[in-house]
Amino acid sequence: MADESIQDIIDTFDLLGDWDQRYQYLVEIGERLPAMDPADKTDHNRVMECMSMVHLVAKPDGEQIRFEGDCDTSIIKGVVALLVGLFSGKTAAEIEALDVDALFEGLQLQEHLSPNRHVGVYAIVNKMKGQAQAMG
Repeated sequence: MADESIQDIIDTFDLLGDWDQRYQYLVEIGERLPAMDPADKTDHNRVMECMSMVHLVAKPDGEQIRFEGDCDTSIIKGVVALLVGLFSGKTAAEIEALDVDALFEGLQLQEHLSPNRHVGVYAIVNKMKGQAQAMG
């Protein structure tokens, strides 16, 4: 099931063609990311390794986990929105099993983000997986 959602994201990006369209799509999904509760924007929920100001919080939703996130830069906010959508509605074990490398390779993100941003994106993933483990 997890692979399907990763594949769905990759398929969507494949339909977009060039990177200008893909960047625009990331900006648009970032703009649609639901507002994060300001009370959750704490240092504890901040991804310190990111050059951008990124906050993420995991909340229980029955057996599953729901994520909320925010970022002050539009492209990375789009990446946060992708990951929030991918990770939310899964259990801690399902989140741990997600092959995020396959996602990023499929999207060719490493080729289109600066090395610093690439490190930051992995820090976002690690933060989310850590939050999920703490809840699981």
